[in-house]
Amino acid sequence: MIDRLRHDEGLLSAVASLLCSGPHVHGDRRLDVLARVAMNVLAEPGDGVAGALVRQLGAVEALRVAVGDAPTPARMRGSSRIDDTALAEGLARWCPRTDPRRVSDAVRSARDADAQLVIPGDPQWPAQIDDLGAHAPLLLWVRGDVGMLTVAPRVAIVGARAASAYGEHVAAEFAGDLAATGSVIVSGGAYGIDGTAHRAALSAGGATVAFLAGGVDRAYPRGHRDLLERIRSTGAVVSEVPCGTAPTKWRFLARNRLIAATSDATVVIEAGRRSGSLNTAGHAAALGRPLGAVPGPVTSASSEGCHRLLREYDARCVTSVAEIRELWGDEADVRVQQRVDPDETRLLDALSSRVTLSAAELARRCGLAVDRVSSLLGILELGGEVERSERGWIRRRRHASRS
Repeated sequence: MIDRLRHDEGLLSAVASLLCSGPHVHGDRRLDVLARVAMNVLAEPGDGVAGALVRQLGAVEALRVAVGDAPTPARMRGSSRIDDTALAEGLARWCPRTDPRRVSDAVRSARDADAQLVIPGDPQWPAQIDDLGAHAPLLLWVRGDVGMLTVAPRVAIVGARAASAYGEHVAAEFAGDLAATGSVIVSGGAYGIDGTAHRAALSAGGATVAFLAGGVDRAYPRGHRDLLERIRSTGAVVSEVPCGTAPTKWRFLARNRLIAATSDATVVIEAGRRSGSLNTAGHAAALGRPLGAVPGPVTSASSEGCHRLLREYDARCVTSVAEIRELWGDEADVRVQQRVDPDETRLLDALSSRVTLSAAELARRCGLAVDRVSSLLGILELGGEVERSERGWIRRRRHASRS
């Protein structure tokens, strides 16, 4: 693939023009960036094998190995960082996406969306994100002010989509005050607490950054199209997946690690017991970032997750902006264990309840190897989650229970 891409002068120039550090790069630098884009197309967010491969070999050689254009170097075999089994599984995951046209489409779509590329080593690259190690993004796609990624302090404010009036009031008060006094508000652009935090920061004349689970050219949720455009005009809208990529459940979970990693502290305002905000909190704690949780009424299901963080995971109780500021310099030692196989989440999200899909098509959609998909389908069939027919697989519809 890389040999075909390197002879496309138009593509090399286009990808160079997207760089936030300036388009005046040549030769090996342009090829390295293009190889990162290609790996970004092949691998799903947080793919530790892809990340380790790029770290050990460089983007160009990693791409050669990933698409089968080069044998695995001897120094990789038996490595404590990438063992043979993990690498073989990675190659199987990436194989269905090995198409140079997907790389060209990603570059063209980014240019059409007026997006920019930020890569490690750029002055605008948020150094804190490298704490994710092999799971750090290979690059970031940004619409707006890329400088927002390195302005400090940055505070993540996250919480329930179905927020109560209490939760939205607290989020607006905290985000507005923090933004007005120079903090960058980081969140995920979702309904509820996220959207309230973004709006409050904008209303206060402050800065805010939204990390998306899909491409930066796709407003999601659609009801926040205008909000995301406002964020872009004064702050930044960021994603690690290429333009045109659909937001999916597993990408939301992967996106959460970026919110936590780029922030100096994470504050959870309202979260149900199974809220995705707890996933963000887990990443913050695993990275040693300060973690705060806002208490709510003991009768409120919307605050169960916050109370769980306070009770079981040593999150700091925060009830004011002053207490949020106190989080800086503190260290948390929270470990929120993931109790669901992420591959199952990815596969279930790729399945349809209306159209049958083959195992090969599902593998392409969710970025897993065909053998892995087939194995998971068998497990999900036993659990009653999917059904098999002569034409393929379909997700079973769930009917609401009646009391």
